[in-house]
Parts: sequence; structure tokens; C-alpha cells
Amino acid sequence: MAQMQQRLPSLVDHPIAFAHRGGRAHAPENTIEAFKLGLRLGATGLESDVWVTADGVPVLEHDGFVKLRLRRRPITELRRSQLPSFIPTLAELIQECGTGYHLSLDLKGDDTGRAVLEMVREVGPQLLPRLWLCSPTWQKLLPLRDHLSGAKLVDSTRLVKMKEGPERRAATLASEGIHAVNMHHTDWNGGLVSLVHRFGLAAIAWDLQYDHVLRPALRMGIDGVHSDWVDRMMDAYRTELGVPLL
Repeated sequence: MAQMQQRLPSLVDHPIAFAHRGGRAHAPENTIEAFKLGLRLGATGLESDVWVTADGVPVLEHDGFVKLRLRRRPITELRRSQLPSFIPTLAELIQECGTGYHLSLDLKGDDTGRAVLEMVREVGPQLLPRLWLCSPTWQKLLPLRDHLSGAKLVDSTRLVKMKEGPERRAATLASEGIHAVNMHHTDWNGGLVSLVHRFGLAAIAWDLQYDHVLRPALRMGIDGVHSDWVDRMMDAYRTELGVPLL
């Protein structure tokens, strides 16, 4: 009988269970309904994309466009009052769901990170130590370093894009004040997780939709997982880790 792989240590005390776009398998994505449901199902984190409207309001939506009068318009060119009511603002998320969870936000557009930090500092400063700000171009995160108040910066990338190799990338990120690496689950293995941990970086994986993917990821010491299926994710957590805590 084959032995079960021993779980490797994670960098965080309790790996984060992110409900991707609020748990989009259970409710319309990026809505207050989805975010609330994701938390009720046990998620310890929420994930979304964030854009800033023409009048400076951070809102949560994936594509960055809305349909108005048969035309698709960029959110960045519209005022908050012109957007459909089902698109929540970041402030509304905090007001409706509180601050007792981790929040991962993919920053879209220039100066979005600064607007997000200002809004969280104003509406829910308790969330700042559990706020993860992500970008596929980590260099764009660097201007935020002096304004974080505990928030984390995340390099959202793929292994194939690390032309310099993962060890040199991890060393550079650590020296530049980046806190985590977020990659597709197929890019991670136990060795890579241990490598980024050696540089003090958290390892986060996305697109984990099934038990046979979630459980091995948790055993390799991953620090956070993103899933559309919050119920499956939490079942895997209970099997591998017990009930997760913030």
C-alpha cells in the first residue's frame, strides 16, 4: 500500500482558501451575493479584479467593460453612477462582508493600487494586513511599497515567464519588497514551493477546481489556493488540514 505524501510546511500558519471572484461556481461572479456566499461556505479569502472609475472609485469586475446602449464601454471611462448596480465598489464589499478575511485583488489600470490602499485605509483598515495586491508585472507594484501599512505585494506570473529562472526571480522579488508569487497550480511543485519559501515569499496557486488537484497542492506546502468551487476547496482543507483559521 502506497504511503500518503507527508505535508510540507507552509509559510503562513493557515493556508488561505480564496473564493475566486467570490466563488463563481455558486453565484454570479464578483457580486456581493457571491462574496457573501463564498464566506458562508467557509472561504478564508476572497479574490477579484479591481478597476478605478473615471471619478476615482475602485470597483470589482473582471473584464473591465460594461454594455451601455449597445456599446461596450471601459469602466475607466465611466463614473460610478453609470455602472450597473450589480457591480460592487470595494467600499461596498467591506461594508457588506466586514474585514475578517484575506482579500486578493488583481490591480487593473494605472494608479489602481494607490486608490485601493486609500479606500481600505478609510473604510476598513483592519483588512490591510490581509490585503494582497497582485500584478502580472511586478515592477508596477514597487511604487506602492511605502504606502502598504501591512498589505502584501504579489507577482502574478507563470513559470515560463521567468526567463531568468525561478531562483533568481525569487531572490529579486525578495530584495525588492515583494511578498508572494502567484502561479497556475500546474507550475508549482514541492521543490518550487520550498524555493520561494527560502526567500521568505508566500506561494499561491490559482485554478484549483477539483479534489485531486487541491489536496496535493495543500500537501506541498502551498500558502494559498484559489478556487471557483468553494465547497470542494473546503472539503479538501478539512481532509488535509482540518478546518482552516485566519
